[in-house]
Parts: sequence; C-alpha cells; structure tokens
Amino acid sequence: MELSINNNQIALDDEKGRNEGESIQYIVVRLGEEQYGIDIRNIDNIVKMQRITRVPKLPAYLKGVINMRGEVIPVLSIRLKMGLEADEITKATRILIVKLEEEGNVGFIVDEVKEVVTLYEADIERISSDITAEKGNLINAVGKHNGELISLFDLAAISLEEN
Repeated sequence: MELSINNNQIALDDEKGRNEGESIQYIVVRLGEEQYGIDIRNIDNIVKMQRITRVPKLPAYLKGVINMRGEVIPVLSIRLKMGLEADEITKATRILIVKLEEEGNVGFIVDEVKEVVTLYEADIERISSDITAEKGNLINAVGKHNGELISLFDLAAISLEEN
C-alpha cells in the first residue's frame, strides 16, 4: 500500500511540473539596486572586469572592445544603454559575454553576478511595451523567485546601434 501512495505522490509531482510549464534558467545580475535576469542559454562566459580598449566615435554606452581568446568583443554598459547612471567599477563588477542573434558575442558590464535561478512559465509575467519604453525597451518580462522580482532582458531588443 505504501508503494501506491508513493506512486501517487510521484504522479502528483509530475503533474505539478507540467502545470508550471517549461523551466528556464536565468543568470541573475545586479545593476544598482535592481536584479535582472538573462537566459543562461545566451551566456557564453563571465569574466572579471578588465582593461577595455576604447574605440573612437562610438556611442557613450559602447565602452570599447576586449580581446578574448583571439576574438574582439564589443563591450557595452547596460546601465547607460538603459538610461541609468554610469557604472561604478568594484571588485564584484563582471563582464558577461552574451550571444546576441544579430550582433554575435557582446560583453555586458554588470555590477555583480548573483546566482542562477530556475523560473517556470507560471513565474514569468510578460509586460507591455509601454512600460518598457522607460527602460530603453530592453525588458520584456518580470520573473518571481523567492518573493523577489527579477526583470528579464529581451536580448532580441539589444542592439549596438543607437536608438
């Protein structure tokens, strides 16, 4: 009889997973006092802050380029791209190497890499483009994890071109 109870519990657990939908892992980063998530499938690497070679005549949010394993990677200040205050470089500052569809690999300067979280479709709320306009149209959803909100980047909307 215990066996059937355990089987029932397993069946209930499996049903719960299906009801919550597909799960996606996000790298949670901090920019100022807010948390942002980037789909882990788009992260190529996370590196400590390093010297960035400035390139003339670029928009202010494009900080320059770094050389990583022979590949020249543009680095942008996601803070400036979103219209926030300039980056403060600390020991926790990192460059996330992100694979963008149109641009290839691009480095994002973030204040801190916090953790990896798993969010289910039921934990994610899509937001309208009217609300995202003030954040530079880079956020398309908000995830809920352990009672905290995580703004989720819309990587398809991130471009090196000026808006």
